[in-house]
Amino acid sequence: MFHNLRFTIFVYYLLTVLVFIVATYYFLVIVEVQNILLFGIAMFSLILLSSFMISKLAIDPLKQHITNLQNLSKETLHELNLPISTIVSNISMLKKRIDDEKNIKRLKRIESACEMLQNRYNELDYVIRKQSLQEIKESFFLDELLKERVDFLKQVYPHFEFNLDLQTTKIFSDKIGLSKVIDNLVDNGVKYSPNSNRCDITLKNHTVYIKDYGCGMDEVELIKIFDRYYQSNENMQGFGIGLSIVKRFCDTNAIDLKFISKLEKGTTVLLKFKEN
Repeated sequence: MFHNLRFTIFVYYLLTVLVFIVATYYFLVIVEVQNILLFGIAMFSLILLSSFMISKLAIDPLKQHITNLQNLSKETLHELNLPISTIVSNISMLKKRIDDEKNIKRLKRIESACEMLQNRYNELDYVIRKQSLQEIKESFFLDELLKERVDFLKQVYPHFEFNLDLQTTKIFSDKIGLSKVIDNLVDNGVKYSPNSNRCDITLKNHTVYIKDYGCGMDEVELIKIFDRYYQSNENMQGFGIGLSIVKRFCDTNAIDLKFISKLEKGTTVLLKFKEN
């Protein structure tokens, strides 16, 4: 598709240039047009028309291709909803009937895998709506979201102790995007706490405090943490793009983001939300 498109644009552009050269030579040399202003206006009009046609040739196929991909994503997303709901409902019924401990553990693993699939479903839906420039903000309780994310992260890091002190707080924001921000910040706290298994999460006065007791950072590192691909420890898994995404999300959604850290003492991340 794109190979043919490139060739079509090349041919059209080449023919357009040749037409301009021939037309200019004909009118200025052979016909010897006296009214240069009128000739200039005519040529400028041809240039505008040619530019419009070239841009149309270049953009319309790409626009159609993107539209087709979005439609495919939406249809796939819709088809995924039914099997996920079916698995969840059947797991719920089976849990009521099964007493065997081994089978209960198997069901819990299936339930956990289904929850991860549901999260991917929500993220895909979020990406599609964001690309379509749809309004993705909503009213929700921030304390409930923090509990939900911590419950999920406990399954990923069962050895870690999460201490919650949450004040009931209702906000209007991008819930799924904020979930990813929280997951990223807590995940960083766990990864950079090799000698600790504790993380304190506090919510008060529309501010979230995520405190770890890990290796911490000095002032030089604090300056660099939002740089894309920067990692303070190159032995850690990841690509170093998490905090740059967090920073961009906070800037877009008017959330004040602040890091307080000391070497060998740990790091505290503050997320301050505007009061409605």
